[in-house]
Amino acid sequence: MKPLFLFAPGAGAPSSHPWMQNWKNLLGEIGDVETFDYDYMREGRKRPDPLPRLITTHREALSEAREKHRSRSIILIGKSMGGRVGCHVSLQEKVAALVCLGYPLCAMGDRTKLRDEILRALSTSILFVQGTRDSLCPLDFLEGVRAEVKAPNFLHAVEGGDHSLNVPKRQLQASGETQERVNRQILKAITGFVDRLNLL
Repeated sequence: MKPLFLFAPGAGAPSSHPWMQNWKNLLGEIGDVETFDYDYMREGRKRPDPLPRLITTHREALSEAREKHRSRSIILIGKSMGGRVGCHVSLQEKVAALVCLGYPLCAMGDRTKLRDEILRALSTSILFVQGTRDSLCPLDFLEGVRAEVKAPNFLHAVEGGDHSLNVPKRQLQASGETQERVNRQILKAITGFVDRLNLL
């Protein structure tokens, strides 16, 4: 039975955003996908809710997904903040795995404010998909944290990728690549991660 991906958005754009919809379609090739929005987004506010409320909304979405897709392995996947909140949810709810698309390790890009405590507390397998140009998550910082994370953890680095995993057009042209092929490589990494956990 295919896994279910519960896909959480980042802080700045809702689940209806083209980036989210594109990834929903890609993930739909290997599982079923449910998206949701946090309360502040649904209410038209720009400032994200406090973390406890984000976690509550995420857990409610998980509960609804469980009702709808019974006896399905559920993977929490999220862009940036959605991935971070998913990590917190996994401490309270049993899920099959975590996938973070651009984990925001450095709050507001400040390297002195690391959001690493939650990662060290994880017991659920996690895949980090990170762009090498992502100022919110320098890979050397992430590698240092990963070495101390007790849960099985894996990294797929996107060469030249930004916080949204997008590679500059100039770099794509120079290497003869396309963003679509970059995204396919990411999907391949996610598929391999899920397959490794015997969820496919």
